[in-house]
Amino acid sequence: MAPGPVGRSVRVAGVDFDALSEQQVVARIIGDSDDGRGGWVVTPNIDICRQLRHDPAARALISGASLVVADGMPLIWASRLRGDPLPERVAGASLIFTLSAAAAVSGRSVYLLGGAPGVPARAAANLTRRYRGLLVAGAHSPPFGFDRQPGGIEAIAARLARAKPDIVFVGLGFPKQERVIAALAPDLPAAWFIGCGAAIPFAAGTLPRAPHWMQPLGLEWTHRLITEPGRLFHRYLVDDVPFALRLLATSALTLHKGHLGHGGAPLLEGAVLDDAVLGSPVLDAPVSASSAAGRASR
Repeated sequence: MAPGPVGRSVRVAGVDFDALSEQQVVARIIGDSDDGRGGWVVTPNIDICRQLRHDPAARALISGASLVVADGMPLIWASRLRGDPLPERVAGASLIFTLSAAAAVSGRSVYLLGGAPGVPARAAANLTRRYRGLLVAGAHSPPFGFDRQPGGIEAIAARLARAKPDIVFVGLGFPKQERVIAALAPDLPAAWFIGCGAAIPFAAGTLPRAPHWMQPLGLEWTHRLITEPGRLFHRYLVDDVPFALRLLATSALTLHKGHLGHGGAPLLEGAVLDDAVLGSPVLDAPVSASSAAGRASR
């Protein structure tokens, strides 16, 4: 099979996103997997974008990904306001289903890494019931703090080496799952790793996902807040909502970019406004969809 589609790059909130639909992402992964090429998908949302502005180590991790797609309607809306729209939201919580469906058809195997004890196995059982013929190479709930223990990463790598999966869903939360993927991926160059956040408990049915009607309206966060108020109240209401509102306001201002004042001078310069209004310095090393060697195969 030929490689999947390669899209243009769209910068939103200081991150360069691949302008691909979910169907195109799935086609890219399955096509590359059929040809023995692996990779890594990261799905930043508003909370991750906010963290990236102040965490150079996390930005470096993201820059090594093969595909960066937007998991969050505010990011999609901001791209539209800037006049350079992303095609749609591509969430890890959706990819675990659409990619598993495609894997079942193409004979690719999946591995589920992350979640509380018993949750990955339950997710695997649900996915195999839902997608006939799906090959599950393994499901594992690593112990808490495994990534900081001597030999912890090596033990996971050994499990994966034995299982030889084609696609690995890693649901450990940002940026832990990205650090783990960066450590594991070199030993499995033909596998695709998907940083999927809470997708494994969603697939297991142990964590309810927002109703479908809420998702395109950008209201999924409210459902998560109601489900886990103690854990998510400060993150969503204190940190993320103000960041999202500033991003949308800044993006709306860039509609004027290119409009000329007296003497031909630009009235507004979007790239400068993006950093000034958001209250963060211009990134010395912006997250790029094309600068990292790990993404040179696009």
